[in-house]
Amino acid sequence: MKKTKSLSVILISLSLLFFSTNISAFQKKQIKSILDVKQDLSLSRTINQKVQPSPSKISYSSDHILVKFKSSIPDEYVKATVSSFHISEYKVIPRINVFKIKVPEYSSVQDMLYLMKQHQYVEYAEPDYVAYAYVTPNDNFFNYQYALYNSGQYIGPPGSPQGQSSADIKATLAWEETKGTEETHIAVVDSGIILYHTDLQNKLESSGRDFVNGDFEALDDEGHGTFVAGIIAADTNNNEGIAGVAWNCKLLPVKVLDKTGEGYYSWIIEGIIWAVDNEAAVVNLSLGGPVGTYSLENAVQYAHQNDVVVASAGGNDGGSVVYPAAYDNYCLAVAATDYNDLRVSWSNPGPEIDVAAPGELIISTVPTWYFPPGSVPYGFASGTSFSTAHVSGMAALILSLKPWMTADEAMNVIRYSADDVNGDENPGKDTFIGYGRINMEKALVPIIIEKKKIKNST
Repeated sequence: MKKTKSLSVILISLSLLFFSTNISAFQKKQIKSILDVKQDLSLSRTINQKVQPSPSKISYSSDHILVKFKSSIPDEYVKATVSSFHISEYKVIPRINVFKIKVPEYSSVQDMLYLMKQHQYVEYAEPDYVAYAYVTPNDNFFNYQYALYNSGQYIGPPGSPQGQSSADIKATLAWEETKGTEETHIAVVDSGIILYHTDLQNKLESSGRDFVNGDFEALDDEGHGTFVAGIIAADTNNNEGIAGVAWNCKLLPVKVLDKTGEGYYSWIIEGIIWAVDNEAAVVNLSLGGPVGTYSLENAVQYAHQNDVVVASAGGNDGGSVVYPAAYDNYCLAVAATDYNDLRVSWSNPGPEIDVAAPGELIISTVPTWYFPPGSVPYGFASGTSFSTAHVSGMAALILSLKPWMTADEAMNVIRYSADDVNGDENPGKDTFIGYGRINMEKALVPIIIEKKKIKNST
C-alpha cells in the first residue's frame, strides 16, 4: 500500500479499535489482553507486543482519490471530464456513484484534488484515507464470558479480576425468547474471518468478499475480524469454546483490512455496500478514525436507507467519537463498559454515543495460527470493537424476532431498553455511555419492559 511522503500531506491513523491506548492502566492492574499483548488462554505465555499507530496520524493513498460528480450531470459529460484530465484508470463504486480515480503520473494527489474541487461538475473530491483495525450454553469457556452472564465470577484464569454480579447484557434470559434465525445475516466488515475455525465454520453464510485482494474468500490474516465474529455469533451450545450472542444467525465475512490492519476507506465503502446488497440485516464496523468523508457517510447512509442496522465502534483513545460511528443519523455509536458496569477510561465520549456494552477483557475466537502450537484458538482482548460486536449480535436477535422492523425502530429498541448504569452521576442519556449499557432481556422479552414501566410509574 503506497503512502505519500510529502510534508504537506495530512496524515491519518484510524486506531485499530481493539487496542486500548491506556496501557499504563492495564499494567497497573496486571491485565493482559490478546490483541495488545498477544498470549495464550492461560495467560502464561507472552508473545510480541503489537505496536499500534498513533491515533493523531493521518495517511491516505498517494496514487488515487475519490470523486463524486453532481447527480444532475449527464454521463457523457462526466466521461468527457474524466478524459480531459488524462485519467486512464478509474472505477465507479456502485450505489453511491463515487469514482475511484488513479492520479496521472504527471500529477499528484494534492494537485488532482485541487483541480477536481474547482470543476463545476464535481460535488466533492477527497483523499482515500487509510483505516486501521481499531439459555445457559454448555460451551467450555462460557464461565469467562461475563459480558453475557455475570454472577460475580472471576472473569478469566487464576489471577483475573472478579466481576460484579449482574454487570452484563442479560443474554441468558433473552435467549429463552429467541436465539436468532439462520435467515438473519450479520456482515463483519473487518479483516476477514478464519473460515475453518471450529467455533465459526458452521456459522458462515458464505466465504464472503475480499476487497483487499479482490476475490471471494475473505480470509483473516490479521486476527481482529475473527475475534469480532466469535463474539457476535460463535457456534453455541456445542460443548466447545465460547457462546455467540446471536446463536443461530449467520455471519457474512467482508475483508476490508489487510494483514497489517490497514484498509483504504474505499475498501470499507465497497464492503458496506456489498454487505447491504447481499442481504445483511446488520453491519458490524469495529473500526474507525478521526476523519469523516462524504463517501464514507454516503455508504453508511445507503445501509440505513435499506433498513440495515449499522453498529460502529466509538474509539479507544479517550478522544472524540470516531467515524463512521460519528454519523449519528445512520448508525449506533458504541462505548465500552467493564465487568463492574463502569465505563472504561479509554472509551471515547461524545454526544454521538448511543449505548455501551462490555469491552474490557472479553474472550473470543482467534485464528488457529495466532498462538504457538498446542495453544487453544481463544484469547482475551479489550476495546470498543468488542462492545460493538455485542450490540450487533443483539440487533440480529431483534431482527430475527421481528424482521419487519425498520433500522430506526430496531436501533431505538436497543437504545431505550438500555440500563442507565451511571445514572447516579449522569442520569439519562449522556456523552459517556449514551442511553446506557445494553440489556437484551428488556429488549427481547416484552413483559420485562412492561413490568419495569409499571414499577417506574408507581
